[in-house]
Amino acid sequence: MNPIESLKDYPHVRGLAIQSLFEIIEQSSEGTVIVDRDANIVWMNERYAKRFGLQSADQAIGQPCEQVISNSRLRQVVRSDRPILLDIQDTPKGPLVVMRLPIHDDAGAVIGAIGFALFDELRNLSPLIERYLSMQQELASTRSLLRSRQSKYNFAHFIGTSAASLEVKRRARRSASADSPVLLLGETGTGKELLAQAIHGASPRANKAFVSINSAAIPNDLLEAEFFGTAPGAFTGADRKGRPGKLQIAKGGTLFLDEIGDMPLPLQSKLLRVLQEKEFEPVGSNEMIHSDVRVIAATSTDLEAAIVRGEFRADLYYRLNVLPIQAPPLRERLDDLPALSEAILEELRSRHELDSEALALLAQHAWPGNIRELRNVLERAALLSDDLVLDARQIRAAIGTLSPVARGTVASVEAETFSAARERFDRQLITAALKHCEGNVIEAAKRLGLGRSTLYKKMVALGIE
Repeated sequence: MNPIESLKDYPHVRGLAIQSLFEIIEQSSEGTVIVDRDANIVWMNERYAKRFGLQSADQAIGQPCEQVISNSRLRQVVRSDRPILLDIQDTPKGPLVVMRLPIHDDAGAVIGAIGFALFDELRNLSPLIERYLSMQQELASTRSLLRSRQSKYNFAHFIGTSAASLEVKRRARRSASADSPVLLLGETGTGKELLAQAIHGASPRANKAFVSINSAAIPNDLLEAEFFGTAPGAFTGADRKGRPGKLQIAKGGTLFLDEIGDMPLPLQSKLLRVLQEKEFEPVGSNEMIHSDVRVIAATSTDLEAAIVRGEFRADLYYRLNVLPIQAPPLRERLDDLPALSEAILEELRSRHELDSEALALLAQHAWPGNIRELRNVLERAALLSDDLVLDARQIRAAIGTLSPVARGTVASVEAETFSAARERFDRQLITAALKHCEGNVIEAAKRLGLGRSTLYKKMVALGIE
């Protein structure tokens, strides 16, 4: 039979290949051992025997494999009929990289197992191990980052059973199942970001990132790069490797645009393109990147009035205003004060409680800073009081200047538009805060729960010096 014809005899070739493979591995490995179906050793080469302190391989014959190799897993291979292709075996003379395979008879039944100690210098695997460890570290870092960017709040965190609160939660839950933009309207401190996170957490995008960006907190010249990211070396001082923007980080998840009313007009037009075309270009790049994000925007300003003043694009407003949700101010949901106060004190890990007179006093204040102000007042009162039960006197001291809730004033402003009433209220509120803080804009902004730049813009718009 010529060589070509002999290669067509598959069983014969297979047998030769197995024999050759065994001889190559046995000769080049650090050791070889064979066990029967009871995991007793039937053969071991001399190199392996000496590694385990035996004078001769004959001493190992007939012994259970674990008596010679204390942590052998050959018995597991025999019982499971599954190979262990790569493992590390500890031995008295150092670790070995080993391979274990089951042995079958002609009928396919397991009759034993064979183990090869491939080599003892683990440094030969160091590039592979380093790459594996690097990938594991990168995966752990990515998971940690994703956990940090997932929503922290759900609808249970929006405390309240008043009619206004229940309506907000109803609308927010319905919006969670859709993928359309959501516009959250309401004064500062009413819980708009909490609602945004709750909507994300109840949406099909919940397992992806929730990324927020505050248009009022970032200088205008940096906002575009923060939003779209930068190409490598896009401008002087830019990262040479480029930098992903919030749109890229939020891929597959939700992008929360806080204080969108403060977004500069040039960026508004680019955001509109993202919403309409589902694509964007990083700063300094000609590459078009597909955008897969759900946008939730929030503002404490009157966008319709901003459109009239030419400060906000009407087309962007209509694109965002698909699912509007009005977060009511605290003064319109005073029935929620007891539950809110209890939840805040619990969150502060405070053992303080409020007596009935303290709760009644809370209901007399207009809460211009809303829930953020309520938290501030309760935290201050708890820190300053040694009594576990807080009374009206202590709450009154913590509030400072009391802003009475306006009652029965609807008739006097019946002819006033919402926009005019809002401007009048904002002017009174900001003027009172500035007066209380003796003209210190930074302190007044903190008291109102606004960013400094936002307060300056409101002061200019309202003509307040």
